Amino acid sequence: MKEPGCQVELLELGVKNPSVGLGKEIWPVGESPWMTGGHAEWSIAAERAFADLWTTLCSNPVPIAPDFTKDFILQTDVSKLNAYEKMMNLNRTVVTEFLLLGFSTSPERQVLLFVALLAIYLVTVVGNLLIILVTLVDPVLHTSMYFFLSNLSALEVGYTSVTVPKMLVSLISGDKHISFAGCAMQMGFFLCFGSTESSFLATMAYDRYVAICNPLCYTMIMNKKVCVLLAATSWTIGIPAQVVQTGLVFTLPFCSSREINHFFCDPAPLLLLACADTSMNETLTYIMVTFFGMVPFALILLSYIRIITTILMMPSAEGKKRTFSTCSSHLIVVALFYGSGILLYLQPRSSEFPDGAKLLSLFYTVLPAMLNPFIYSLRNRDIQMALKRNMWKKMFPH
Repeated sequence: MKEPGCQVELLELGVKNPSVGLGKEIWPVGESPWMTGGHAEWSIAAERAFADLWTTLCSNPVPIAPDFTKDFILQTDVSKLNAYEKMMNLNRTVVTEFLLLGFSTSPERQVLLFVALLAIYLVTVVGNLLIILVTLVDPVLHTSMYFFLSNLSALEVGYTSVTVPKMLVSLISGDKHISFAGCAMQMGFFLCFGSTESSFLATMAYDRYVAICNPLCYTMIMNKKVCVLLAATSWTIGIPAQVVQTGLVFTLPFCSSREINHFFCDPAPLLLLACADTSMNETLTYIMVTFFGMVPFALILLSYIRIITTILMMPSAEGKKRTFSTCSSHLIVVALFYGSGILLYLQPRSSEFPDGAKLLSLFYTVLPAMLNPFIYSLRNRDIQMALKRNMWKKMFPH
């Protein structure tokens, strides 16, 4: 682009020119306002016409062809053409399935991992189902504490069943593919179960708070209606938010890569495949972790502060020990769940997803669910006695 020079010479106008045009006004020769006897006279009209010509020549760039024998730079403005989005569209593709990379281990180690995961999954399912059955059939355990415990056990079975069976199939068959819809469902259920578990742990902490700090009103406060309402709320409170979060992830445009560097469809590695700005998704993830993770955790802490304060005020050491034993199992489960969860979800985002983070995620997913039945059965005398009573009845019915 080149601007013309802004130097103009006034020439004596010859009679050969049929007309003279300056600016927007044209006058025939002889009638020109500044021509008198063949000589130019500067007038107001000539001044206006010259100003129009000056503006026309000097204000707008005049395009000229570049000299191709020399180097030149072509500059243009495409800010209104959405060029970035159009360029990103070239990398987008319709995704119908993903590839779960899992752990980068040798085939021999994958066999060992399969055996270990299968054993953990079977112990988790059998142990938690046993807790559910014994709380249902034994009348001694028909209290609010064991009602919430049976719900927690059912939740643990679902929580591990969302991820572990698919991982076992991938390890034994080598097929690491998962459909787009299957990945979305896996993420949605995983997030919903996670928020539900946080809610149940907070509800169980409140139950222990009422039992220890206000024992005379315990049965009146934690009646059957209240327990059912608290359980229903814990099961459903996280569903709308987590469905929205899952939907926002899977409506993102994905690039050509469809390899998820994880063993299940977790939001963090999936966002790395997106061909769009994911800052809103990341912000929403932290909001969800805060609301469904940190808020219940804060309620649990407040409950246990009151519980510990009440226990310390008891006169006898035996009373303190017996009272604390009723909530020690729950406290251990809380430490397992939140300890691994905080380390997992508050770590910095990385383009790589190292095996160490995957192992931490595996620990968060399967180990607390497997250990819960052992923690409650080994540290809870009521469940131990209920198991013995029911096993004795099965072995000796008469």
